[in-house]
Amino acid sequence: MIAGVDYSMTSPAICLSPLSEFKYETCIFSYLTTLKKYDIAAENIFGKYFEYDNEIKRYDTISSHFLNMLLDYNVRTCYIEGYSMGSKGRTFNISENTGIFKHRMWNFGINFIAIPPATIKKFATGKGNANKEKMQRAFIEETSKDIKQILNMTENQWNPSSDIIDSYYVCKYGFHQETLKNE
Repeated sequence: MIAGVDYSMTSPAICLSPLSEFKYETCIFSYLTTLKKYDIAAENIFGKYFEYDNEIKRYDTISSHFLNMLLDYNVRTCYIEGYSMGSKGRTFNISENTGIFKHRMWNFGINFIAIPPATIKKFATGKGNANKEKMQRAFIEETSKDIKQILNMTENQWNPSSDIIDSYYVCKYGFHQETLKNE
């Protein structure tokens, strides 16, 4: 298995795919949310509600969930969306959170490769500056699946759907990179 992770603060998501072929139907998605209404399982998408009362508890919960997914599915390489250079606000929190996850992967011998967000966007849409709408459109065109519809989201809501979509393209990018290595 290979993994692609969108390690956001609001609803981090992971996409797991077999190394034999990459397609939506064989992927497994999981995400974390602080909104109880998204604690659902639909098709191959599994949301899990969690609470936290401080940032370290939040980081620990998120990294534990994703590390357990990697270990449970025997993932040896995890592709993770890198930092956005245009990020505003809580950049130190994002860095601390991601650093804990990377450290835990390293402790378990899981390789991780960070991919710049612009690379993922260009891979998905042909444009390195694609917004959430373009990413969603590309995903629907490719998979015929509307994550917002599957999760009963409104058109104006973006999380967790955008994180799931990002994790899908990070995983797909990783799958293609691993395929190139093995040719």
